[in-house]
Amino acid sequence: MSTVHAARQALTDLTPSRERVLEDALRGLSSQPRRLPSKYFYDAAGSALFEQITRTPEYYPTRTELALLARCLPDIARAVGEKAHVVELGSGSGRKTALLLEALREPVAYTPIEISRAALLSSIDHLAPALPAIEMLPVCADFTHPVEVPEPEEEPRRRLMFFPGSTLGNFEQAEAITLLRAMHQTMGREGMALIGIDLHKDTATVEAAYNDAAGITAAFTLNLLRRLNQQIGSDFDLQAFHHRARYSVPNLRIETQLVSDREQDVTVAGQQFHFAPGDAIQVEYSHKYTEASFQQLLDAADLQIVGRWDSVAPEPAFGLRLLQRR
Repeated sequence: MSTVHAARQALTDLTPSRERVLEDALRGLSSQPRRLPSKYFYDAAGSALFEQITRTPEYYPTRTELALLARCLPDIARAVGEKAHVVELGSGSGRKTALLLEALREPVAYTPIEISRAALLSSIDHLAPALPAIEMLPVCADFTHPVEVPEPEEEPRRRLMFFPGSTLGNFEQAEAITLLRAMHQTMGREGMALIGIDLHKDTATVEAAYNDAAGITAAFTLNLLRRLNQQIGSDFDLQAFHHRARYSVPNLRIETQLVSDREQDVTVAGQQFHFAPGDAIQVEYSHKYTEASFQQLLDAADLQIVGRWDSVAPEPAFGLRLLQRR
């Protein structure tokens, strides 16, 4: 690896403001059905809980994707070539990133874009000492909005967008297409994108992954209400809502909700929202894909598959796709 950029780091901080979070919460709670954006799961506590989720026996996506990456990274590195600038959307802990950066040929820079400042700084603290030749250019921002990618000192031969974990599945179809179109633009003419997608499988396996026996996913979901109480001054009673996650086979997605256990009123910025027993707030979708449904997204975003890798039995079905502009 080149040592020209040893350990250089530059943080760009575009953390969503209290006003943005409040605006999103009021809009979502005023809509029908009610909803709250899943991106706000990821404060410091939420990010830590999600890392615990990824290690539960029921949550197959992380371990399956890690095994798949370990198997196919030599092929990916050959396809990407040398001196890439890796731009990751929603970097999390960086476990998968470390595997990718170590496998690539002389990557010049790494830009994680992550909404949780704590998770972002933790991943960089872990990666930078292990990969001192790679310029670290982290951005704390909401990647669902346009984000300007910092330019590294050494000019890369291409950008590689990295979007693992089937995070794409958290977006409804129109939102997913918008995000893929933005990636199409950001990657540039010679760029590529490596995306993880969770594939459709039996209902029992999928539902277990989002309803672990230890209750960590439930705590993670409820932490969204704690975060809002803390940041925008709402008064959600965390003891009066419960987590519910069901797989809608017709829609090929897990639908995660927070369900009211009793008659109650919640106040946000002086506005009252009434909940009857059983009233729900939609907080997350986790889409699963068939080849056809994923191809529909790519067609709309003018992208094509240039590399395809899938997990092998007995691992649950999961895929990695390497994309380029058409």
